[in-house]
Amino acid sequence: MTGGRFKDKVVIVTGGSKGIGRGCVDVFVENGAKVVFCSRGVEEGKKAEAEVNAVGPGTSLFVPCDVNKEDQIKNVVEKTIEAFGQIDCLINNAGYHPEHQTIDEFSADDFRSLFNLNVVSYFLFAKFCLPHLRKTRGSIINNSSLVAEIGQKGAVTYVATKGAITSMTKALAIDEARHGVRVNSIAPGNVWTPLWESLGKSTEDFEKTKKSGDDAQLIGRMGTIRECGEACLFLAAEGQFCTGINLLLSGGAELKYGHKNQMQGTESVFG
Repeated sequence: MTGGRFKDKVVIVTGGSKGIGRGCVDVFVENGAKVVFCSRGVEEGKKAEAEVNAVGPGTSLFVPCDVNKEDQIKNVVEKTIEAFGQIDCLINNAGYHPEHQTIDEFSADDFRSLFNLNVVSYFLFAKFCLPHLRKTRGSIINNSSLVAEIGQKGAVTYVATKGAITSMTKALAIDEARHGVRVNSIAPGNVWTPLWESLGKSTEDFEKTKKSGDDAQLIGRMGTIRECGEACLFLAAEGQFCTGINLLLSGGAELKYGHKNQMQGTESVFG
């Protein structure tokens, strides 16, 4: 699914070296975009940059960034303008899902740290990109999660951060409409990523956990990082009448009755 759907447009993708972020980088570059992506892992980022640029027809530029640090966020935006002169789309994606545990086991500092990573970094990237996005009448796409809509066992802090992202998206869409900037979010359900694999391997039976992840969707499989990238490309390129929406990428996981009896405690945290 390649072409020129975002030819010569400039995109920033946070957390773009792997997972859903990498899916976005691949899809946008294949569609002619100039993509600046960031992550903390320098070696991993440079490797991804080389791989993506070898395919084209667009181009990518890796800029190291710890999204917990405001000055490094500013640097990514500044480097983008220096290199390409404009910004047409921001994809806020960097984030983390802690291991599953109850509220009793999370500390306030755990929550503050996760909120800073998953929410405040989105706020700051949006804040610093918006002066440029207003000039191009561009868009922001925030990576939320299906669990912001349906909840998740053992993930009270994570779900809270994703709910904040969905709500922030709607509020920012209202404010930026007068500037012609659209703000939307995607809400992936079970998507096969390195983080999903890592969390799955922390359970007692990885194969069983993975199968429960597949079986949680009506279509019987997890989503792919590429499908997430394609959804973002639609919102950026064709979805000109979409703003303030939260696009579920879930394979129907939120539909239909299921095994939900918490008194027995037999269902997977991923289901």
